[in-house]
Amino acid sequence: MTRHAPTRAAQRPQPGRREVLAAGGALALATTGLLAGCGGDQKDGGGGDRFRAAFTAGGSQETLDPHVAPNFVDQARAKALYDTLGTYADDMSVRKRLAESWESDASGTRWRIRLRKAEFHDGKPVTAEDVLYSYRRAADPATGSPSQVLLSAIDFDTSRADGERSVVFVLKAPNFEFPTVFAGPGTEIVPDGTTDFREPVGSGPFTYVSFTPGGTARYRRWADHWDGAPHIAELEIVPANEESARLNALLSGQVHYAADMAGTSVERLEKEGSTRLLTAKRATAQQLLLRTGRKPFDDPRLVRAVQLGIDRDELVRVALAGHGEVGNDLFGLGLHGYPDDLAPWQRDVDEARRLVRQAGAEGLHITVETSSVDAAWEPAADLMAEQLREAGLKLTVNTRASSTYFSEIKTKGVAAFNTTSTLPVSDFLQQRVRGGAARNQTQYASKKFDELLDRSRTTRDEADRLALLSRAQKTARDESGLLVWSFSDANDAIASSVRGLRAAPPNSHDWARFDRVRVG
Repeated sequence: MTRHAPTRAAQRPQPGRREVLAAGGALALATTGLLAGCGGDQKDGGGGDRFRAAFTAGGSQETLDPHVAPNFVDQARAKALYDTLGTYADDMSVRKRLAESWESDASGTRWRIRLRKAEFHDGKPVTAEDVLYSYRRAADPATGSPSQVLLSAIDFDTSRADGERSVVFVLKAPNFEFPTVFAGPGTEIVPDGTTDFREPVGSGPFTYVSFTPGGTARYRRWADHWDGAPHIAELEIVPANEESARLNALLSGQVHYAADMAGTSVERLEKEGSTRLLTAKRATAQQLLLRTGRKPFDDPRLVRAVQLGIDRDELVRVALAGHGEVGNDLFGLGLHGYPDDLAPWQRDVDEARRLVRQAGAEGLHITVETSSVDAAWEPAADLMAEQLREAGLKLTVNTRASSTYFSEIKTKGVAAFNTTSTLPVSDFLQQRVRGGAARNQTQYASKKFDELLDRSRTTRDEADRLALLSRAQKTARDESGLLVWSFSDANDAIASSVRGLRAAPPNSHDWARFDRVRVG
């Protein structure tokens, strides 16, 4: 959830360490000095009534376009200014937001959404035409919305406004999972016809004051918000790309909130009496992507050899310092739609070695791409190299610059580390595993998987739909090359004076919900 730009003329920087949608990537552009400017203006709240939150920023190309939202900081800024039709609960099920209700016809191709009574910051009502415009804009590939693939399922030629606060979406194919779109990043509702977002107007709990790309964003409480006015008078979101800068700013009292803490920072904060950690368990899927569309991983025996050759318990103990849980090469542990009945992989070096020999690949050199984007990746890569050596594979590490890592691994290499934060399981599979999907980085293609996924989305009965989804995931686990080796915790930190925030998974409603914050 972010800010607005007319179209996407310039390519946006790649995501922060953990991405709103998925692969997080640090753009180490910000500087510790930016926090020094936080204290000035005391009007409209100032002082103790101004809440400051520190995030990794995206540099000088940042925009306030809500339909271009790759980074956590974008989502936090967008939550301040805008609203969406729905919002995610912790388990990624969808709750109502601007939408008062929704229902489909028996075919799952026509969905009627009724809007609650709400206004934009300029006093104009939020209408069905605003919703149609926003979704049409976000569905345009030129805009760059992370939800573009899901929104492209809408037939905008036949969809229509049915009164001021009722919209009918007609889909190109049945989809009983369609409401997950309502809460997706990059689906915020903006006024019909909006093309200039330098002084953005939304319907969120805060109004725009000022913003410098790569710098501080300032917002003011909006007393007329449909869900009630924020408790704080002003909100500032400030840049601090280095984790140490965010930590020190929090401990010194410069900010009230420090996003994305890990490793030694977590250990230090656990000992501090002046702060509190907000820890969302298992919130981030740690992945090793094996490109099945290229040699050597076009041979499924080698994919299985890696799955059986790595020691996941040891990876969690060492690379995550115990702050996580073993993964089973399935996305969404603990989320709605995750298949709990599948036995976890057990390390089997003998079988892994047998598969390597059978594939004629003993002593094969494999390069894995990694980066300092995530603190767990480099130690995990080193440990995997030791573990897979026992199976007859020689893993070498290629460390890429964090600023270009995600753009480079789209086309380069045969194995790479990645992370994905919480998303609805069905949406993740549609965007990351379906054959030909733009974000399918393993190049997996399976008619069986695609058919199961399609059948699950077009099945009205939820129990039957989840059973089909489970079958699709089991197929992908064995074949896709997307190895989820662990789920790591997501940690944000707050000053002890802060109330109204709770630990919640990134992308969910209660994460970075600053309109509910109280200080002191």
